[in-house]
Amino acid sequence: MFTGILINKDESGYRASCEQIDEALLPEGEVTVRIDWSSLNYKDGLAITGQGPVVRRFPMVPGIDFAGTVSDSRDPAWQVGDKVVLNGWGVGEIHWGGLAQQARVRGEWLVPLPAAFSARQAMAIGTAGYTAMLCVQALERHGIAPDSGDILVTGANGGVGSVAIALLAKLGYTVVASTGRPSEAAYLKTLGASAIIDRNELSAPGKPLGKERWAGAVDTVGSHTLANVCAGIRYRGAVAACGLAQGMDFPASVAPFILRGVTLYGIDSVMAPQPVRREAWERLGRNLDPARLEAITHEIGLSEAIATAGQLMQGRVRGRVVVDVNR
Repeated sequence: MFTGILINKDESGYRASCEQIDEALLPEGEVTVRIDWSSLNYKDGLAITGQGPVVRRFPMVPGIDFAGTVSDSRDPAWQVGDKVVLNGWGVGEIHWGGLAQQARVRGEWLVPLPAAFSARQAMAIGTAGYTAMLCVQALERHGIAPDSGDILVTGANGGVGSVAIALLAKLGYTVVASTGRPSEAAYLKTLGASAIIDRNELSAPGKPLGKERWAGAVDTVGSHTLANVCAGIRYRGAVAACGLAQGMDFPASVAPFILRGVTLYGIDSVMAPQPVRREAWERLGRNLDPARLEAITHEIGLSEAIATAGQLMQGRVRGRVVVDVNR
């Protein structure tokens, strides 16, 4: 038996509970992992609260991230005792995930725990930080350099936003942070933001084309915010879009794209191939300041995950939440 969060949906409704689970119920997979740390992401909040159609099969152990130690393997790529990390691949959605003390997964979904990080630090980064790194890499590949101009980060208090600010600042970019919580300005500036704007500047319906304000942007919000971000990007700039906190819609016009040559990059972290994942984690090891990582990290026990998921969906959680699955 092991402890985990289990989501059920039946005639009694949709519910999540922390309970003892029989090992025999673990899904198919070549590698069994003893989980040391997990994390709580926006998608996990949607899954646990039932506020979004994230979970596709029931019962389901949520958790799109975990870091741990291989305890059994039928995949020659992994040996008992190997330290591993998993992000995405539908884990916590269609395959049992990381908010538990054990997981069984396909070997090809795992990457080695980077030498630069402990398991706890890897989960402080998690899918949010790994996605932030993919966004930064997209802007770099586009040719946006630190001297190109300001970079906007929306949803700045969230996990992706917080790590994106820390990464961009470490790399020498001037970062403008957009947040709905102006009281968090001091926190965002400790991460490296040079300026703070209120998200209300961007969240309402706007003009097809606005003043050229930013060389690039990392957007975690979607909807009107993303439309306004694109409208405010400088000539031949770029936006890396990876979230939908405001909505999945994109009420924009083609004006920024055909009049200013703006590029919109869609960032998918869930199904990214192994080389992309390994490169992103290697870059995180080189470019993410451990002190800033600790500043954005809040630790909870597994028994607190359900309550914290509710707080996350209410916008009351900042930065990254790591979960000690053994308490």
